[in-house]
Formats: sequence, C-alpha cells, structure tokens
Amino acid sequence: MRLRLHGSWHALQATIGCLIAVMTCVELVACAPGDLVRSAGADLVTDSDEPLARKRARIRLELALGYFENGQTTIALDELKQAIAADPGFGDAYNLRGLVYMRLGDRILAEESFRRALAINPMDARALNNYGWLICQQGRHAQALDFFSRALADPMYPDRPKTFLTQGLCQLDAGRDADAQTSFQRSYELDPANPITGYNLALLLFQRGEPIAAQFYLRRLNNSELANAQSLWLGIKVERRLDNRQAVEQLGIQLRKRFAQSRELASFDRGAFDE
Repeated sequence: MRLRLHGSWHALQATIGCLIAVMTCVELVACAPGDLVRSAGADLVTDSDEPLARKRARIRLELALGYFENGQTTIALDELKQAIAADPGFGDAYNLRGLVYMRLGDRILAEESFRRALAINPMDARALNNYGWLICQQGRHAQALDFFSRALADPMYPDRPKTFLTQGLCQLDAGRDADAQTSFQRSYELDPANPITGYNLALLLFQRGEPIAAQFYLRRLNNSELANAQSLWLGIKVERRLDNRQAVEQLGIQLRKRFAQSRELASFDRGAFDE
C-alpha cells in the first residue's frame, strides 16, 4: 500500500528544495582552491595557483550565493551569467544556476544547467544530488535514484545526510516505503538535528503501524525549538494511538499557543484525527 505524505507532495517539494538550496550554497562557499587534495609529491594547491578567470568567476559565484540566499533570484542569475562568461568551465556556477532555475520554475533550463555541471565533472556529488531531486519531481524515479546512489558512492562527499533524505523522499514517492525508511534512518543517524528527516521518518513509521518508534523521533523534535504545527499534530495522533491522554493534552496546548491560526489546530478542535 502506498503511503500518503502529510500535506501535499508539492509543498514537500518546496520545503526540501529550500533545504537543498541552502545546504548547497554552504558547500559551494566552502569549496575553495586550497581545499583540494594534492597529488603525491606535489605542492598543495593554494589561492595563488588558481587562474585569474576562475578567481573572477568565483567572486561572481559568491555574490550570486548571497543574492540567492536573500531571495534576490534574478540578480543571482545575472551574477551567475557573468561567472560563466568569465570561466565557462566552472561547474559550481552551473550547479547553482540549476537551483536558481528550479526556484524560478523553469525545469528545462534547470536540467540543462545540471547537465552542464556534470559534463564538466561527472563525479560532482552536489550536482548529482540536485539533478536527482529535480528529475524525481518529474516522476523519473529510477534515473533519480541512480543519481543519488552515485552521489553517495563518493567517499569524500560531506553532505551525505541531505542525499539520504532526498533519496528517501524520492523512494517514498515511488512507493518504495521500506527503502525510504532505510534512507531516512541513515540520514537521521548522520544528522539527528534535521527536523525534516525526523518528521518524515516519524510519519512513515506511524503510517506503517509503528507508533512507538514514531514517538521516539517526534518527542525529540517536538521538545525542540524546531517543532511546527505539522510535527505537533502528528505527535498528537501518535500519542492518541498509544492512549497517552496527558501527552495529547500537552501537545494540544502547545499547538494552540504557538500556532493558533493553523489548520492543524482546527482539525484538533474538530477531533478530526484521521485527516
């Protein structure tokens, strides 16, 4: 039986898309020339070794990142155009351009951008992850999961939790619930502070008839500042399933106090626990 996500798939796409964008920006900023691994017997690559064209492109990329994070998407795109003009072989610029076009809703240009990034470096785990998420949203699950697998195969890839999360969401959309649970658990093991992972793992466990396991993840999430109306509402459902009336009442108080205008509170007041 296919599990249903709490909330619309498109809303979840937007949420995880924002996460991907922000985390990719962090990765791109961290990718400085001095971080490269030197070959045996060779000097470590430093800033002075970077070609002038790449330096100019990197400055434009950093500006684009700032604009992108501030929601100034069009300005970010203009900076990326200048970065690519300065250095057409700069894969990171194409990767961010793909995220920009995803935000703008232009999937054709987003895909073209990720393809260009991977043509420059077929092993770019960031681009593999982002391209995989793009095509998963188009229902191309098998191809998307192959991209995630390739990204995770890179032993130097620092952002494995994010890719396990996006892989799990894609598996869930494909109806591969057991595989999705495994991916969410791997993501949680590597980054237990990620609320999106914790929530989706708890939701999946609850819908698969494992409320005690779901309770573990939800209590941790709902006792933190990262709790939201959705996580509190799911927590209420879980505690109600376990007949923990006091916990249901406490979560209801939190929901009313913090999210008084939410549809989750409206459902709680109606007693619509099956919604």
